[in-house]
Amino acid sequence: MVFSDAEGRLYDHPQLLAAGVDGPAPMPLSGDDLIPVPRGSDLMMLPGRHPIGIDPETGEQAILTSLEGKPVYAAAVFMAPAHTQSHRAAYITETGAPALPLFAYTALGFADDRFWAAGMRVDADERQDPWRFDNREIEGAVESALVDLGENRLALQLKKCALVYGCRAAQNFFLERHEAPLPTSVACNSRCVGCISLQEDGKFKAAHDRLSAPPSPEEIAEVALRHIGNVKETVVSFGQGCEGEPLMNGDLLEKACRLIRETTDKGTLNLNTNASRPAVVDKLIDAGLDSIRVSLNSLREDLYTAYYRPKGYKFADVIETLKLCRRRRIHTSLNFLFFPGVSDTSGEIDALTEFIGDCSVDLIQMRNLNIDPELYLQSLPADVCGKGVGLRRLIQDLKEKFPDLRFGYFNPAKETVRRGDSP
Repeated sequence: MVFSDAEGRLYDHPQLLAAGVDGPAPMPLSGDDLIPVPRGSDLMMLPGRHPIGIDPETGEQAILTSLEGKPVYAAAVFMAPAHTQSHRAAYITETGAPALPLFAYTALGFADDRFWAAGMRVDADERQDPWRFDNREIEGAVESALVDLGENRLALQLKKCALVYGCRAAQNFFLERHEAPLPTSVACNSRCVGCISLQEDGKFKAAHDRLSAPPSPEEIAEVALRHIGNVKETVVSFGQGCEGEPLMNGDLLEKACRLIRETTDKGTLNLNTNASRPAVVDKLIDAGLDSIRVSLNSLREDLYTAYYRPKGYKFADVIETLKLCRRRRIHTSLNFLFFPGVSDTSGEIDALTEFIGDCSVDLIQMRNLNIDPELYLQSLPADVCGKGVGLRRLIQDLKEKFPDLRFGYFNPAKETVRRGDSP
């Protein structure tokens, strides 16, 4: 078991074994659950939370609140991109403890002179591996790009994303590689409990400030065409963490898509979305949209509604959009926000199976739900947290049922999909 002191220094316990959570209670972690902590991950101290380990002699849970008269706290790892957690960190929370910011708090252990994380790599694509980003190179690339792009408001927003927020997608735009973001929307018709760009109740700070003004269609096209011209088999994506819901600006996106497609048929025009407006998506496909990624935390309507808290649309609209995309034959992904003990329970697996059998999708992106676990569970209907089958078993079961279904973490380029390669 790994724990932290009040200053954030980490220690491994001499007796207690590591525990993780994939259900209502902590459990011992086995070797099959663990991978070496991925390079570029962040190790964290969790304030106001005391670690839970496993007594090796009794197999029982043991709570550690202090050591040598000093308080100790739980530790966790926030894994690098392309990795998904299988177990959450195990701890007990003190009364009055602050809400945790928006990360995925993965169970952490120590053995054989190294740290271990409870999870797996779900995508071999290296496009956001942290060691591939050099701050000095990024700063130089930003300066060079802005010489050409002048006062393009979208480019200036991407500068802020790259240099202030450390957004890997924005950094990749300036480094002229992989997928580029196209944030456009200042408004949203969801009020997600874990929204990273707007938190009105003040329980914790949003990770980003939301985009303050939309760019013009011409500015969007200029940025997108620059990236498509510089990068082979690339993706440019509406719908980013620094904005609201892009479908709120459907006319803007439609005009931008048409401008891009008047110049080139290259590049994948992708939409990351809550899929709340089927009619708008239909128009975007007419304008040249190639792929869509629909974010959801659950295929069960009550869980979805509790987390997304939609305004002016319903879960049925999301499903209708996904069915539309199948009919229009564009590449369709689910951005499945995975949470151990909810996403891998029998109820969720049944809902996923029924949905995929009825609707079909090409790819499930297994992304962590970045949120304080207790805050998330408090937002859901009672008693939905149960014993999970595990991340690996979930993927295995769905692959057996749907052999053509792919799993990953990133949006693939259409040329890659056509070749039949994994994203």
